[in-house]
Amino acid sequence: MSKKFRSLVLKSTFKEIERLEPYLRDLQQWADFSDEQFFDIRLATNEAVSNAIVHGNNNDASNKVRIDASLKGNILEISVQDEGPGINLDNIPDPRKEENLLKQSGRGIFLIKQRADDVSSQKKESKLTMRFEIDGE
Repeated sequence: MSKKFRSLVLKSTFKEIERLEPYLRDLQQWADFSDEQFFDIRLATNEAVSNAIVHGNNNDASNKVRIDASLKGNILEISVQDEGPGINLDNIPDPRKEENLLKQSGRGIFLIKQRADDVSSQKKESKLTMRFEIDGE
């Protein structure tokens, strides 16, 4: 059975990202994961929220970004949903390829995939879902 943590809804501004870390600290206490895992979860979630603001909502402060978290056994699932057209993870170019090295964007999804144990997207819902296997402290 899955346990749900409270949601966080942000306006699509970078100032709002300041609200993310306290939310994730509360999530850490609730789900009981280590500080080492907190680093990975914070980095991935921050990247997902930044992408939602910039690419999903085009920096439009009237649009929202919603973060939901749940725990099923030892799997922590965090979803980030924006109001944009959605993302297809298969269409994101590899930022390590020479032709992409100097591009201004393209590293966020790569970092998310490096930190999370699983990443999926639902384009129809404009939602990115990250799963983390947590050990508990």
